[in-house]
Amino acid sequence: MSTSAGVVVIGRNEGERLRRCLASVEASGLPVVYVDSASTDESQKLARQRGVHVVELDDTTQLSAARARNEGLSKLVELAPSCEFVCFLDGDCELASGWIEHATNFLAAQPSVAAVAGRRRERAPEASVWNRLCDLEWDTPTGAAHATGGDFVVRVSAFHEVGGFDEAFVAGEEPELGLRLRRAGWEIHRLDREMTIHDAGMTRFSQWWRRCRRAGQAFLHGYLVHREGPERFWRREALRPILWGIALPALTLALAPLTGGWSLLLCLLFPLQALRIARAELRRERSLSDALLYSAACLLGHFAELSGQAGFLVARLHGSGPALLEYKQD
Repeated sequence: MSTSAGVVVIGRNEGERLRRCLASVEASGLPVVYVDSASTDESQKLARQRGVHVVELDDTTQLSAARARNEGLSKLVELAPSCEFVCFLDGDCELASGWIEHATNFLAAQPSVAAVAGRRRERAPEASVWNRLCDLEWDTPTGAAHATGGDFVVRVSAFHEVGGFDEAFVAGEEPELGLRLRRAGWEIHRLDREMTIHDAGMTRFSQWWRRCRRAGQAFLHGYLVHREGPERFWRREALRPILWGIALPALTLALAPLTGGWSLLLCLLFPLQALRIARAELRRERSLSDALLYSAACLLGHFAELSGQAGFLVARLHGSGPALLEYKQD
């Protein structure tokens, strides 16, 4: 494999997940930097024992995946100045054999492409309904894409050209980076190749709810920052929770006295929307149970997203940045 690539792993209190992650990376033979966001579980010690260069972030400045990846790449380039490509990897993921070589070969052959992602799978989708929802989320179409997830390989020159991750984003930083890459004329692709195994480890509703809150915060933040652009970045995602969580219920109740209660029939829009989503999932050849689960989660998730948006707006009113919402710390 070409030595013009390197790996940046980020994590915070990942424990055994990090051990599996670093073990999977070692086989690549590439330079590796692990960036730790103020862990309290000896993650730094574990990484050093495996011979990995460790960057420790302190919590006097806002912790985020964006900040960790930026600082990790800076250290990687310092250690390996000839590095042309970097594989970003979350510490709760295991790298698939041959992924980095496949991705860098694709990028080398496609000079217009800045970043590529592959297939991410959930480690134990059968362990909980919340893990299963993550696994469904990872099942994305291949080909030209607007963004990657947290695991991807990017051309270092393209990353630097757009200024790297925006550290103001504590969630949703990858799609926001993808937007700026595309604005700069770069392409992003999702390849039909195994990339990583992710370990969400979600066993409680409260964890899933917090994860959805994080998404709602990211959607609104991204929309407010880029709302003037022609892409209408995350406009639909930011407005949907308001429609389903506030506008429709408020309209239903406000019209009830005027319609003799007939406006309550508007509540039927919720199951109708769920059926519409389920039908779309069935067209993607998902099972009926998965389609119904996904559609129900989409609607319920809007209320969690709305909660995340409210928290984001309250923080802005108080002059502070968005909160770091960690579902694994619940």
